[in-house]
Amino acid sequence: MTDVDLLLSNADHVLVCDADGGVMSGASVAVADGRIVDVGRAEDVARRVQARETLDARGHILLPGLVNLHTHLPMTLLRGIAEDVDLQGFLSLVWAEEARVMGPDGTADGARLGALEALLGGTTTALDMYFHPEAAHRAAVEVGLRHVIGPVFFSFPGPDNLAWAERMTLLASWPETLAAIGGPYVPRALMPHAPVTVGSAHLRELAEAAAAGGYLIHTHASENTEENDQTKAAEGRRPVAVLEDSGVLALRPVLAHGVRINDDERRLLAARGASIAHCPASNLKLASGAADLVAMRAEGIEVGLGTDGCASSNDLDMFAVMRQASNLARLVHHDPAAVSSRDIVLCATVGGARALGMEDRIGTVTAGQEADLVLVDTAVPHLTPVRDPYAALVYSAGRSDVRHVLVAGEVVVRDREPTRVRTRDVIAAARARLR
Repeated sequence: MTDVDLLLSNADHVLVCDADGGVMSGASVAVADGRIVDVGRAEDVARRVQARETLDARGHILLPGLVNLHTHLPMTLLRGIAEDVDLQGFLSLVWAEEARVMGPDGTADGARLGALEALLGGTTTALDMYFHPEAAHRAAVEVGLRHVIGPVFFSFPGPDNLAWAERMTLLASWPETLAAIGGPYVPRALMPHAPVTVGSAHLRELAEAAAAGGYLIHTHASENTEENDQTKAAEGRRPVAVLEDSGVLALRPVLAHGVRINDDERRLLAARGASIAHCPASNLKLASGAADLVAMRAEGIEVGLGTDGCASSNDLDMFAVMRQASNLARLVHHDPAAVSSRDIVLCATVGGARALGMEDRIGTVTAGQEADLVLVDTAVPHLTPVRDPYAALVYSAGRSDVRHVLVAGEVVVRDREPTRVRTRDVIAAARARLR
């Protein structure tokens, strides 16, 4: 028998989330040294392993950790600050408050609160764009989140009041910063805010730096019509064309939103291997429009799901995002079969992992993957019965049904409580920051 650290035993359903989207019933998952080492029928795995600890997964759906492909975690402190406005109205309100509240300490408090909210809701990885990335990263890693972040760039000082040269200095030291903080593996990333806020010359400079240093690029693109118009007025082209001409698209970036991209732009994004972070909750709330998830996937674009920040979408609930993404696709196409619940769960797991270039580490429940796993408790009225576990997750489950969460094999949420921090302490620090 093989000694393992943890056995997740007898799950009613294990969603493998591989290319076949397979489901295993009455299955167990064994974890050792932070990785999945065995998956299979419960009785078979029990014969092969001897576990130091066992978590009873009966009555649960076990799936890969959710990947939030676009968020601004520290904006938990700005929740509710910009209601009943469009994107441009939102930005004018939020940037003023960010300049006042979100220094390094405020960013850390907000990121800690956001990481906790994310983990309690089954999100194990977040692609986070925010100022003071070192402070945000330290706080998120402290809670246990797999946290992808990097320096943010504006061609003007921005709410954090940094000159371009200071931002480039921060980028140069970012690999050492990541190594010093530690935590679960994440790729290096750099984050130009958007083609409308970062000029073409600066985007070219960032593309060169990313190519030389092996950085993932994450930026906003075509979030609403006004953004497209503003970019065209400033640059003479729409956002996707600006990203293409600057060399960014050639580096397979993750683009947030893509609400107002056209057919030609979709084809170009697919050809370049760019990914889209689809954020239906934020797009609907700001009345930005409905990104065409079905058309993007049909073109071959990798699509993941994101919540955006709490200043625009008000929460970090990936279960709500899955449901909204599915129902919105049906509405846009007037077709109840426009997208399957299985495909939505794959977008929220392995789709996000692929966009991050991390599909060899996370996103599926297969041997050799790092054990980023979520157990959803189905012993509740609204999840009885479970005929199709994918449909149950998308249309019936909520984040409060998440019982246990693992990141890199560590149980960071046990019985709905975080193991690394105390919830009351995180909330108290956030509230004190806003007094």
